[in-house]
Amino acid sequence: MPPLKQREFRLMFCAHRKQALYFSTFFFRLSGMVEENHTMKHEFILTGFTDHPEMKALLFVVFFVTYLITMVGNMGLMILISKERSLHTPMYIFLGNLALVDSCCACAITPKMLANFFSQDRTISLYECMAQFYFLCTVETADCFLLAAMAYDRYVAICNPLQYHTMMSKKLCLQMTTGAFIAGNLHSMIHVGLLFRLAFCGSNHINHFYCDILPLYRLSCIDPYVNELVLFVFSGSIQVFTIGSVLISYLYIVFTIFQMKSKEGRIKAFSTCASHFLSVSLFYGSLFFMYIRPNLLEEGDKDIPAAILFTIVVPLLNPFIYSLRNKEVKNVLKKILMKKIISRNFKQASAIA
Repeated sequence: MPPLKQREFRLMFCAHRKQALYFSTFFFRLSGMVEENHTMKHEFILTGFTDHPEMKALLFVVFFVTYLITMVGNMGLMILISKERSLHTPMYIFLGNLALVDSCCACAITPKMLANFFSQDRTISLYECMAQFYFLCTVETADCFLLAAMAYDRYVAICNPLQYHTMMSKKLCLQMTTGAFIAGNLHSMIHVGLLFRLAFCGSNHINHFYCDILPLYRLSCIDPYVNELVLFVFSGSIQVFTIGSVLISYLYIVFTIFQMKSKEGRIKAFSTCASHFLSVSLFYGSLFFMYIRPNLLEEGDKDIPAAILFTIVVPLLNPFIYSLRNKEVKNVLKKILMKKIISRNFKQASAIA
């Protein structure tokens, strides 16, 4: 190569090298700034129920009493079903598992909410936030599948009573229950895993009483389009499948009830189905409003009331709707109470003698 061309080549190489060093330094500094901003937001502040500080004592008492009733009702139902052999049937196995997920839902949400009423530090870390949502998503998804399984169980019991033990065996019941919990875990793992692709470098105030996934999407610096799409697809599919199963089962039940000749039997069946359908409507309606509506990322004033319905009100009502209106459960409770009364009277008589 001639000396002149060698010199031009060296000058061009040096110029490109300086440009490369400049751009690499620029991007390095930029990535450092982004990383610094991202690491700043590992904690969030839950601001739910802070709009009316004068009502925090009343709200604390209301939610604390609700929590106690929910836990006593659901735990008592679980113990009753596990102890009484006559209740070891598919219907009550589903009820026991429904009481379990309702108890877990209350434990995942209410204690932290109650502590925040009188706490100056209302913060929650990112990993605590993910853990809270993971447990909530698991139990709520399992709840959806359990309600669908219970509706199918009632369909078989009312529409095909002679084939009930073959169509609704204990093996199928256990498979459906296990499948509900597996589906719940897989569903929550997908959404929690996708949270790791987001970064939080703006405000860290969550306008909610627990750490839900939608407020995290709103706070993200990275476009959560993929997360929102996955949430819509998976949550929508689960709700369409389970709601469809419930509606089809209850439609067959209603047709069968209209064909009954006994007026008392029709009234009893309608009363039972109406109370069950009320609980299902409250649960699915609030979930559908929260996660399947259009414009998910638009923050609304109705998020908290809808969340209260499916996280606090429905777990409170389920033991009364599904159990205390049930004659078999009432008879078992009366039998246990009578045994305790007789045993206590016998001990008192023995002590006097």
